[in-house]
Amino acid sequence: MEKSELQRVINWLIDGAWSSKAPAEMTAEACERMVAAGLPLWRFGIFIRTLHPEIFGRNFIWREGEEVEIGTVDFEVLDSPEFAQSPLRIVFEQGIEVRGRIDDPDSKRFPIVNDMRAEGGTDYVAVPVPFLDGSVHATSWMTRHPGGFSDDHIAAIRAIVKPLARVSEIISLRRTAEMLLDTYVGNRAGARILGGQIRRGHNDTMQAAIWLSDLRGFTAMSDRLPAETVVEILNQYFDCQVAAIRGHGGEVLKFMGDGLLAVFPIDEYVGDAAHVCTRVLEAARESRASVEALAFPVGDVVERFRFGVALHVGNILYGNIGGGNRLDFTCIGPAVNLAARLEKITGRLGRTVVASEGFANVCRHDWRELGEFPIAGFSKAQRVYGLAEETPAVMA
Repeated sequence: MEKSELQRVINWLIDGAWSSKAPAEMTAEACERMVAAGLPLWRFGIFIRTLHPEIFGRNFIWREGEEVEIGTVDFEVLDSPEFAQSPLRIVFEQGIEVRGRIDDPDSKRFPIVNDMRAEGGTDYVAVPVPFLDGSVHATSWMTRHPGGFSDDHIAAIRAIVKPLARVSEIISLRRTAEMLLDTYVGNRAGARILGGQIRRGHNDTMQAAIWLSDLRGFTAMSDRLPAETVVEILNQYFDCQVAAIRGHGGEVLKFMGDGLLAVFPIDEYVGDAAHVCTRVLEAARESRASVEALAFPVGDVVERFRFGVALHVGNILYGNIGGGNRLDFTCIGPAVNLAARLEKITGRLGRTVVASEGFANVCRHDWRELGEFPIAGFSKAQRVYGLAEETPAVMA
């Protein structure tokens, strides 16, 4: 290997891999630079564990002459036979280097080495990538070089891993921040927070369709069922709505006990009010079907559920609200207040979906006028609409 070329690769990583704009680009460029420096690399993989409720980690796989493959792995992989026999399991659990040569009988315990042999590979090494927080991630390196990696090659790999770990950690921290913000405050709000909107008073006015829903009989259910069961029910109940909301362009802003607040922004990028409100109604109908199909066995009883959702459209104030250094990214305004009041009316009318006059006028559908109702805090009674297809439930 050319030591001066190797040092250039190391310096490039130390400088932050400045010429690459995305992790996949960085992986490809790093591998190409290493090959140019004389490292006989045929396949490279980097595996980064993530802080995510569903995803164990992400991987980036480079092969000579091919595009970088990007993949995600869920937590089920930890119980799979493939992971149990993988050198990466040893790296993750023990933080040590693992090698597998095709001429080493002990390497037969790793199926990856047999797969490598079938493709002409001669050597495999998995190297830990330690982060400053103590977590251990991993890289894998394969070659087709006769005789495998030399001692100089292994020394070069170890030298490269050190700055690679720092760059990877920075990228991982950024992605972790994005995922956590997406998980806890939503994608649109998360992007604004990362963009610097972190001070109280950073607010924007925007037009949006508003979704406010809650579960019928939640208080009584919470009283008669164990808390752990109630939490599990709530999670399944919210699953019935979140997928539909996000699938139709909405963003869940807040879970409030059994309540859910979501907004569907209206702008030139997603369509006009009629288009957006039509998608909101589609999401409401999908959620209604999912909740109706939800059955939760508790002992000898199967719990069934009903919910109500109020739909409105109007201008909202969207941004940071709070006290001191404790802020919440949310939305407020008369339009939100009206949606909250309308949601209470769904229960009184035995309806799943109700809409304000403004929403019904924008979203052309087969609506049925349900009457005018006085709304606390509003000077005028509000006309309320329901879906003609719905049969009101008999209220006990």
